[in-house]
Amino acid sequence: QVQFVESGGGLVQAGGSLRLSCAASGSTVRIKGIGWYRQAPGKQRDLVASISGGGGTTYADPVKGRFTISRDNAKNMGYLQMNSLKPEDTAVYYCNYPWTPSSWGQGTQVTVSS
Repeated sequence: QVQFVESGGGLVQAGGSLRLSCAASGSTVRIKGIGWYRQAPGKQRDLVASISGGGGTTYADPVKGRFTISRDNAKNMGYLQMNSLKPEDTAVYYCNYPWTPSSWGQGTQVTVSS
C-alpha cells in the first residue's frame, strides 16, 4: 500500500508563500494522480487541489489563483505552491490520491497569521 509523507509546512504571515512537498512510496501516483487536502480544526477534510495522471489540474474555489499543484513523476513527488496565503488557509495539509484517498500520512501544519 502506498504511503504518503508531507513536508514543508510552517508559520507564515498573511500574504506570504509556502511550498509543500509530498513523497509517495510507489509509482501508482503517476496513474492515479495526486491530491492535496486540508483539514482545519473542527472541520472536515477537503480536497483543495488535484493533478490527474494525465496532468489535468483542479482547484477548489477558495484557493483558485493562489495555489498551484505540480508533480515530478520521476521522483513520485507532488508539490503545492501556496501564494497570497490567508489566515483561513490555516490547516493540516495532506496529500493522497485525489477523490479516492488511501491511507493517510501525518500531514504538515500550515499556520497563517494575520
